[in-house]
Amino acid sequence: MSPLKFLIFSVLATLFLACGGGNTAASQLFDIQLEGDQKQFRQNQVVGVALKNKKGKTIERVSYSIDGKELPLHDNKLSLNIPKLGNKLLKATVSFEGTSAEVSKKIKVLAPKAPELYTYEIINEFPHSEDAYTQGLEFHNDTLYEGTGKKGRSSLRKIDFKTGNILKQIDLNNSYFGEGITVLKDKVYQLTWQSGTGFVYNLNDFKQLDRFTYNKSKEGWGLCNDGEKLYKSDGTEKIWFLNPDTLLEEGYIEIVTDKSIFNRANELEYVDGKIYANVWQKESMMIIDAHSGAIEGVINFGGLKGKVRQHENLDVLNGVAYHPVRKTFFVTGKNWDTLFEVKIKKK
Repeated sequence: MSPLKFLIFSVLATLFLACGGGNTAASQLFDIQLEGDQKQFRQNQVVGVALKNKKGKTIERVSYSIDGKELPLHDNKLSLNIPKLGNKLLKATVSFEGTSAEVSKKIKVLAPKAPELYTYEIINEFPHSEDAYTQGLEFHNDTLYEGTGKKGRSSLRKIDFKTGNILKQIDLNNSYFGEGITVLKDKVYQLTWQSGTGFVYNLNDFKQLDRFTYNKSKEGWGLCNDGEKLYKSDGTEKIWFLNPDTLLEEGYIEIVTDKSIFNRANELEYVDGKIYANVWQKESMMIIDAHSGAIEGVINFGGLKGKVRQHENLDVLNGVAYHPVRKTFFVTGKNWDTLFEVKIKKK
């Protein structure tokens, strides 16, 4: 090889190692080794870490990070003090012999403790339309808004919750399967299931203002908001953050317990930093930290379905709305004839 060709090869090799394509080459030099060869940890857990130096390189510095946040390293131990939990890449940036490289290892960071268990106390019962295949439920100024599903039966409704009377309703095109709804700043946002499409309406007259398509999220399931951004479940372990103006997904949390990553969040309600989420096909609800994704509590709604009229179209518990003045939750189900006002309490 000529001196010029050797020089060019050396420069390219160095760039390949140090830049985006360098992971393959870097993995031939270094490997992250974790204490006990574990791959699953809990938030704030301290774990021993070492960098295997496969080729005996002279290492000047090693730093470790997750989600772009450098983790403090003391006595070859890392503290997994990270804000968002779930599937993560632990990255090691290695400075050696005048260059640098990055290697990574897939790990799971789960909740620091098991969820607390809750039950419910029925405060009131109100009539609910038995033809409503409930997908989304939310209060705004003492008025209940509901999104219903099934092709040919999907709708957006404004309801007097005390009487069950429908004050206003618009029906979706028969090609759409309606899903979750939420109300934010005089607009109603509504998802559809597998059409990859959502709608935005004027709160007062239900006039359609806009429509949007899903980008990174898989499907449309549940929807809620914290007064600034929208939260969207999609049938996976993720709850996505949507910008209410652009409707673009700007991040997500992953739902986790202290044992595993969970993927059954359906209808959503946001209350004081927590997301209350129906568990798909279960008579239970999760209380999720909206920042970390940790499931902090599980509410057992067992027995509630047995209190409604039993019929052939009766389906699962779904629908949760918080009344901020009454400080109670309202829950119902798909084709249930009753809307329950409940208090949630620890077992």
